[in-house]
Amino acid sequence: MQPRRPPARRTPGRPPGRQDGLDGGPRLRTERCFLRLDPRTLGGKLAQAATIKGATALGVPVVPNAIGRIDLIVAGSVAVHPTGARLGKGGGYSDLEFALARALGLVDDDTPVVTTAHELQVLDEAIPMTEHDVRLDLIVTPERVIRTPRRQPKPAGIFWEKLSEEELAAMPALAKLHRRAHKPSSRRRA
Repeated sequence: MQPRRPPARRTPGRPPGRQDGLDGGPRLRTERCFLRLDPRTLGGKLAQAATIKGATALGVPVVPNAIGRIDLIVAGSVAVHPTGARLGKGGGYSDLEFALARALGLVDDDTPVVTTAHELQVLDEAIPMTEHDVRLDLIVTPERVIRTPRRQPKPAGIFWEKLSEEELAAMPALAKLHRRAHKPSSRRRA
């Protein structure tokens, strides 16, 4: 069964305790790869900011370590399964954004990951998941809220071995973190 294509518009809103929202930039191609969306500066353009094009136009680019603690993640989904498995657009960037935030201590295993979906996007067939895929905690459709079972922890960080040199070169924020994480020890020899 092929799910229908979800709408490009995302649900506007902000998690409790935060005055702003964040959006991952297009494929992590810049060092300032997240977009800060502050309702106080959007001038009533929340609906526009809830679209990819609008978030790109209205968001302020920020580096990952300038974000602060993330209270809630809303992940886009093409298809979902009640176990929390999801299919995005197929690039793995949502999972990489989570891994980057996890590596910087901005999210943890208890950070809720939710999605909105049409009931047609909720599949009966299993969706394969890998060790770096982030499972959903909640799936919200117009008809119901699905609380998914917690079967395994969320990925603990970035799986560096799965990224090629070309991929790292194309994602400056990850490349910078990789250099820091894999910096040779500078211990003196006696």
